Amino acid sequence: MYEILDGFIAYLYDKRSGSDKTSDSYRRDIERFIHFLEEENITSFRDVDKDVVFDYINLLRSGKISRGKISNATYARNLSALRSFYRYLCERHICEDNPFLLFRKVHVEKHLPDVLTFDQVDQLLNVFDLDDPLQVRNRCILETIYACGLRISECCDLLVDQIDHESMILRVIGKGNKERIVPYYPRLEELFDLYMKMYRNEYAYEGFPYLFVSQRHGKISPRSVQLLLENARIKAGLAIDVHPHMLRHSFATHLLDNGADLRTVQELLGHAHLSTTQLYTHLTYDRLKDAVRSAHPHAK
Repeated sequence: MYEILDGFIAYLYDKRSGSDKTSDSYRRDIERFIHFLEEENITSFRDVDKDVVFDYINLLRSGKISRGKISNATYARNLSALRSFYRYLCERHICEDNPFLLFRKVHVEKHLPDVLTFDQVDQLLNVFDLDDPLQVRNRCILETIYACGLRISECCDLLVDQIDHESMILRVIGKGNKERIVPYYPRLEELFDLYMKMYRNEYAYEGFPYLFVSQRHGKISPRSVQLLLENARIKAGLAIDVHPHMLRHSFATHLLDNGADLRTVQELLGHAHLSTTQLYTHLTYDRLKDAVRSAHPHAK
């Protein structure tokens, strides 16, 4: 059963279906299900019927086979993983039907993303000493994420040849191996030039493809980006939790605040569905309401 699971995960990677994080989550969810089958002395996915699935779902939702009671979001992901897995089994004639189709999808409420104000972003970016090569690199990483609305993985995976310096455009490879084009502003181009001269030319070996280089001469890791952002937050004196995705959220919100249309922001973010981008409009509306309530004389 574990060999079949390995085949499924390899299939996801080949299809570029979702991110590495999604594939890892799916593996954990399906491994938990396989462990349950082993406890029940079931040695083949073909022997799983609706009663087995009902028992498993009840145990999962009750928290008896997970670390406490799970949220609707976690349950939805488990259900999605097992549905996808059994779809794969049916396509390969390992099983004849998908017992997880018996369960309805649960509604998962989407929470509004956390964002930084424009002044807070400036506070973060201005803590770096641009006479120090390492700090130039760190500033360049954070400004690239904010300037182009990148996911942290997209930033770490960015290649040198994905930048068109003359047109000031990035070709970003996002989820599902989809490419999108994101323009950037002149200040970032100046920072790229400074980074190349002061840091990258020193640390990157000849032919190294990735844009951002670690001090060990390898590809920068997401964890390193998280740590440098946390250090910047402390230096900037921001008394809030900050994570790299907040820079992406802030990019989208600041564009909408300043008049960009929703479809354009959707394209720049690489969202498959407009409804995902629409979450940011709620943040914009909330700020407008707050401004009216605090400034309009009849609202006081």
